[in-house]
Amino acid sequence: MRLLLMRHGQTHANVSGELDTAHPGADLTDLGRAQAAAASRAIAGEDLDAIYVSSRVRTHQTAAPTARERGIEPTQLDGLEEIQAGDFEMRSDHDAVAGYIGTVAAWLEGDLARRMPGGETGEEFLARFDTAVRTIVDAGHDAALVVSHGAALRTWVATRMEPHPDAPPATQPLHNTALIVLEGDPDGGWRMVSWQGHPVGGTAPGAPDLEDPSAEDPTGDLDADGDGRVG
Repeated sequence: MRLLLMRHGQTHANVSGELDTAHPGADLTDLGRAQAAAASRAIAGEDLDAIYVSSRVRTHQTAAPTARERGIEPTQLDGLEEIQAGDFEMRSDHDAVAGYIGTVAAWLEGDLARRMPGGETGEEFLARFDTAVRTIVDAGHDAALVVSHGAALRTWVATRMEPHPDAPPATQPLHNTALIVLEGDPDGGWRMVSWQGHPVGGTAPGAPDLEDPSAEDPTGDLDADGDGRVG
């Protein structure tokens, strides 16, 4: 099947640099809503059978323009949530951001047994995200949009997608409403079709400016060194 994996639009926590992973999470900013609208227009040519979101309000708000345009009611799957921040929840200080990023970086290097302090291990994260994706595939769709979260998407894609020469490293920025398109299934493997790391619909000539370089956004730009700074 064809799987469109989109990160949610910008939230107030992305702007402030807070590690916001718990329910229900922050709302989209005005820019985030503009990103969601632009994303809907950008994927207008894609045939979609379904739209899936996590339980966090930001994914519902991001999917809303596409859902309205297509007449599709989004389905919530709890396994699509962001990697839990645990003891670092809603913190923006250097130690917390470095601890979060460092743990995810360790997972990407193969240490999946490492636990996020107060949160989940890499094995536990992948198990619940795999279960959500399996649910989507088993529903029999030809193509589905999945609106999820930055660190979660890059960690899952990095460990489940077949190697591709055009795929950026998992530590490369995945900005709000970035889009990764895969084809395949859990048994045969997932192949990359395209990877748009910047807000989809915001890079064409004459398109609105959908970037916010001033936002801290710690889950959008994982530093491979885990030093807690975002690029």
